Formats: sequence, structure tokens, C-alpha cells
Amino acid sequence: MPLSLPVSGLHPSTRPGLLAYAPFSDWVIYVDESGDHGVTSIDPTYPVFVVLFALFRKNAYINRFVPAIGSLKFRLFGHDGVILHEREIRKDLGAFALLRDPEKKEQFLEEISFIVERTPFEVLATVHDKRQMRGANDGVEHLYHQALRCGLERLRARLQQEPNHERRTHVVCEARGAKEDQGLANAFQRVCGGDNALGTSLPFELVVTDKRANSAGLQLADLLARPVGLHVLRPEQPNRAFEFIRSKLVADPNGQDPEWGIQCLP
Repeated sequence: MPLSLPVSGLHPSTRPGLLAYAPFSDWVIYVDESGDHGVTSIDPTYPVFVVLFALFRKNAYINRFVPAIGSLKFRLFGHDGVILHEREIRKDLGAFALLRDPEKKEQFLEEISFIVERTPFEVLATVHDKRQMRGANDGVEHLYHQALRCGLERLRARLQQEPNHERRTHVVCEARGAKEDQGLANAFQRVCGGDNALGTSLPFELVVTDKRANSAGLQLADLLARPVGLHVLRPEQPNRAFEFIRSKLVADPNGQDPEWGIQCLP
């Protein structure tokens, strides 16, 4: 028998019933990476590997960010089926070939920057400088899995400041292939089971989502990861995108490190 819900004029989030008692936190986390996690072959132009967490309160995600991204897509492409991908945007590939017009590209980047600036969310990132790991392939932990552990530890520290922090929080990662996804799931389970610096279980649940799901949160994480990597690689170089990200970095619990939200390894 199908579940029957009230059909009053109330917004769904204010209706009484089963959904009001869902054991989930008020947060959702989106994760993506930039660069190659291998340490044997290092790209001299981008010798870093970044894993970035974008932390959203669900109300802000649903009511502000998703509509803003949808509106941008409709105005630029006429539909919302296009997936925002940093590499394709940067190189004007595929659907983004229309950005070869410098004026149109500048306007697009300004609109993305405006959305990022005006949407409340937070950023945690782990950046591996692979130049310091050259030739150290044997015994090196998988960089993605290590970055995942570091990110989850800091995520726990951040969310412990919130009410209901013991409720389950979903961490959404992009699917990368059956073998990679299983490795990620195993690493995630180990970390949340207690294999972490805190030595305790973590109330996080992994969700692996295909790119074709067109998740706005995953697209944002993809857009932000490379600017963070470039900032760590060349901090003195102008980096307009990072200037908008800087204010989103998770704050140092001790109030001493303005970039505590970025952890650099090794």
C-alpha cells in the first residue's frame, strides 16, 4: 500500500509525518578530486592531487544553490541537462564550445563566481604535493583513500559543533569505475569504523553517484578542486576563483590558521 502523506498547502519540510523523523543530519557533503592520484608519473604543470569536500546545509542546497545552478543552465543552454565540468569549461569543450567567445565566457565565470559567493556552504580540502613523494611508490597509501580519511576526520570535527551531529550524514562521491568504487567503499568503511585519528566510529554514510545523475553538489566540488590545487602550488599567482573559495574554508577550531580548511600532505 503506498504511503499517504498530507496534501495541505504546507511546504513539504513543514508537513508532519514520517519525513519529520528521518534520522539524518541537516548536512550533505559532496566530494570530488583534481589531478591524478598516482605517484610514479607526475605532471610537472600540475604535480598535486586534491580531494575537496563541499559541505552544505540541506536547506541552503535545496532552496538556493540548486535553483541558481538550474537557472544558469537554462539561460546558457536552454535546458539543464549539461553537466558543469571544470576541464571542459576551462578548455571550451563540448557544450562549452560557446564559451570561446571571450565576452560570453567572462560573463559565465562571473555568474558562477556570484553563485559561489552568495551560496552558504563550506569547504574542506586535502592537497598532496606529489613532488615530495617522487620515487616513494612502495608502501605509500592510496592518495585518494588517505585524503578521504583526512577529510572525514576534519568533517567530524566541524560537524561536532552542530546540534544533532550524531545523526547520519551522507557523503556523496562520484563513481569512477567498479574497482575504484569498491576500493573507495572499503576505505570509507574502515575510516568510519574507527581507523582514524580520533579512534572512534564516524556517523557518515557513503553514496557513490554516477556523473550522469547531474548532481549540482558534485559539479560544484569539481569546479572548486583545481583552483584550490593551484593556490597551494602557486600561492602568489592571481587566482580569482580561489578568492571566492577562501571565505568558504572551514574555520580553525582554535582560530589561529586562516586556511585550516586546506590540509597539505605530506
